[in-house]
Amino acid sequence: MDARIVKTRRRLQEALFALARERGVDEVSVSDIAARAGVNRSTFYQHYSDKETLLADALDLIAEEAGAQLERIELDSPDPPEALVLFLDHIDTHAELYVRVFTEPGYGAVLARLRLKTREAIRGLAPEAGDVIPREVPVDAVAAGITGLVLGVIGEWLALDPRPSAREAATWIWRIVMGLPGVEPGNTGETCAC
Repeated sequence: MDARIVKTRRRLQEALFALARERGVDEVSVSDIAARAGVNRSTFYQHYSDKETLLADALDLIAEEAGAQLERIELDSPDPPEALVLFLDHIDTHAELYVRVFTEPGYGAVLARLRLKTREAIRGLAPEAGDVIPREVPVDAVAAGITGLVLGVIGEWLALDPRPSAREAATWIWRIVMGLPGVEPGNTGETCAC
């Protein structure tokens, strides 16, 4: 893809995130996004059909970047991968936007794309995770299961008030996925010895 197209799309994505953080995604118009990005409306429409498509592409990019960083994780570490912590930091920074993505029906397509990108990133770990993945379970089924788990924990974490840190949520996810000690049976929401 042409570098100018990539740069323009990135500016539009950053503008959407900044405006959504300031006043909520529902209060942001295409004109607002274009103005913040320093382009005109026709340029916006050359790249995106609406702000929901822009949002989905922005989340795709973030998930892809996190997935690329996952290739360097240590599966035997008790600490969550830094890529997971950074991904959750991003979600925490834009929590109002992500709460809508995870809870409102109008964002189902955005969440479906996030689920797909997350699944692809996890699927990409299969060669490194050969000792962890049960051999009798197809890799795609494991990737889908872990994706559901990760997104389920993220949705639950976003609903908490006060919300624990991104590092703590990453630790929850990592311990559940890796079957590490610290998750107490029967714990219904109070903090565990994670």
